[in-house]
Amino acid sequence: MRNEEQTAARVTFTVVAGANVARHLPLMARERPDQTAVVSGVGRDRAGKVIYRRQSFAGLHAASDRLAWGLTAYGLRKGMRVLLMVPAGVPLISLTFALMKAGCVPILIDPAMGRRNLAQCIAEVEPEAFIGVPRAHLLRLIFPRSCATIRYAVSVGPALPGAAALRELDIPMKTAFPLADMRSDDPAAIVFTSGSTGTPKGVLYTHGMFEAQIHTLRDLFGIAAGEVEMPAFPLFALFNVALGVTSAIPPIDPTRPAQCDPAAVVEFIRDLGVTSTFGSPAIWEKVTAYCLTHGIQLPSLRRVLMAGAPVPIHLHERLHRILSPTADSFTPYGATEALPVTSISGREVLAAHTEYPSPLAGTCIGYPVPGVEVAIIPITDEPIHAWQDTHRLPPGVIGEICVSGATVTHTYVGRPQATALAKISDGNRIWHRMGDLGYFDERGRLWFYGRKSQRVITAHGTLFTEPVERLFNQHPAVARSALVGIGKPGTQLPVVVVERRRDRAISTSQLIRELRQLATTTETTAIIQTFLIHPSFPVDIRHNAKIFREQLADWAARRLCIPV
Repeated sequence: MRNEEQTAARVTFTVVAGANVARHLPLMARERPDQTAVVSGVGRDRAGKVIYRRQSFAGLHAASDRLAWGLTAYGLRKGMRVLLMVPAGVPLISLTFALMKAGCVPILIDPAMGRRNLAQCIAEVEPEAFIGVPRAHLLRLIFPRSCATIRYAVSVGPALPGAAALRELDIPMKTAFPLADMRSDDPAAIVFTSGSTGTPKGVLYTHGMFEAQIHTLRDLFGIAAGEVEMPAFPLFALFNVALGVTSAIPPIDPTRPAQCDPAAVVEFIRDLGVTSTFGSPAIWEKVTAYCLTHGIQLPSLRRVLMAGAPVPIHLHERLHRILSPTADSFTPYGATEALPVTSISGREVLAAHTEYPSPLAGTCIGYPVPGVEVAIIPITDEPIHAWQDTHRLPPGVIGEICVSGATVTHTYVGRPQATALAKISDGNRIWHRMGDLGYFDERGRLWFYGRKSQRVITAHGTLFTEPVERLFNQHPAVARSALVGIGKPGTQLPVVVVERRRDRAISTSQLIRELRQLATTTETTAIIQTFLIHPSFPVDIRHNAKIFREQLADWAARRLCIPV
């Protein structure tokens, strides 16, 4: 009944006034003035211990008020789109809340997405103001056309030509900044996708959507005020403020989580008594391996949330060996456009895969969260204008995952074609097509089968990335694999590209022979005969876990001398 009750509940969209999500900061400043809002390491003392800098909720509120006064005096106004390019931590959090207090719309964009993508994305969202570190302001010189709409520029550092210094706008006002009156359907922020299957897209969030996410995360995971959370995704530090939770900014480069120093992460968790964390599974691959090698336990952690890519079974098993008996891992499924959609605990994952042990079952990603409706519809690459133009598929049938609810965004900024492809109108609500494939089992659990755009359509049928890769990832010499298709859909050549484990000695020829033998163990994969070894997979910058299969397909075509 769990899934039936959740998916049957339809969400009512009510537009309300006084919905500015920034109101949570002054609320926490009143209720928890002395509690640390943000803490981060700033160096080490002579004994080698980390020096931590802390800012209380009262201090964060006062700092963002001063910035709001200064930025509005400089010319920023309600509704203005503001490109924000500052490091994770206090600067990002205080500036984001200052802008939201003023009713501005911060644009959160990943500078590591590449020059060409940056130029296109900035041009599409048409920012009127730009706040960034000095290096980021080079974009105004490199891409003058993309930045042509920018009328106000602020440097988080020294003043620059055409840009005021932020410290000059930090006005020491004693009067509280008057919170802009925003409705729940007013724009709150523009957040860019990771671009794992193409150019990143700007997703428009409203104040009501942020509010719904805050309530969902709190209720779903039992997050309590006063906890200490380590947000490896910078955006989640903003949710922490509303939840009354301390944000412990980890010693992790947000653009390179897989390159984190596990010893530093463990030290950080122990020093601050971190109780919860949300980040890429790439982080926990390194941290769990380090903990098990050195016999380290992390008893303060109550929950480890991992998202951004499918989480392998062994990672849940490792985490259960280093967490306390009452703690658990969780894999909330979603996307920038809709988060969370489903969720499941590590213990539930292990039980589901014990029940369905075949890798061809895919990866279990849990039950729909309260307030979100999930449906599986027939696969198509064409737009679907209205919900009555499609239909739901029964349990066990693979299709496209669609979601609707208060946490589901409605549009991409500056991308009408992408919006038309991803959104389905259904009366007064919108369905979002996740771009992912999967199916419901008889218990109401959702199973992930891979990205729709990355399915391989051969002359003998369609292959899906997740079940195929799970089969070959079982080989002890395989670190990870990627199914790609070469040629036109309908006659594609299926190729499995493999990244080897460095601790296993096996010749390339022997590994390929064994992989071919493994392919013959299932009817689905028996048609796969071509295997290639790649030194290091290209992955997305945000999670370091989503594989750029399109790039691997081009690489494989060149290796096989097949024109594309």
